[in-house]
Amino acid sequence: MYIIAVDSHFASSHQIVGYDGKCSNMHGHTWKVKVEVKSGQVDEIGICFDFKSLKELIESVVDDLDHQNLNALAPFQDKNPTAENIAGYLYRTIKKKLPERIDIYQVTVWESDKYSVIYRED
Repeated sequence: MYIIAVDSHFASSHQIVGYDGKCSNMHGHTWKVKVEVKSGQVDEIGICFDFKSLKELIESVVDDLDHQNLNALAPFQDKNPTAENIAGYLYRTIKKKLPERIDIYQVTVWESDKYSVIYRED
């Protein structure tokens, strides 16, 4: 099995409604994102999935989140834009855009250098 990983990032603001602490106030992060996809095969030149193609696909999704108030966006109208919910959203959205021969493995989202969440469907 081959696992291909590409990192990206975006900056946005959010607040966690119902949270007992400072995160209930509007604040911002520069979120780091790692998307990992998998395949058991390579093509005729030895590539599973081109890094550049994966980068472009990821950026097409995270660009919609960049410099936005996440609470105001449709995917987070009914749920808080927590790191967990952002990771799940990215996973499901990117999964739909992948070629049939490539499966998504996991998405990691960091809200800071010290705090991250991994989402995958086991």
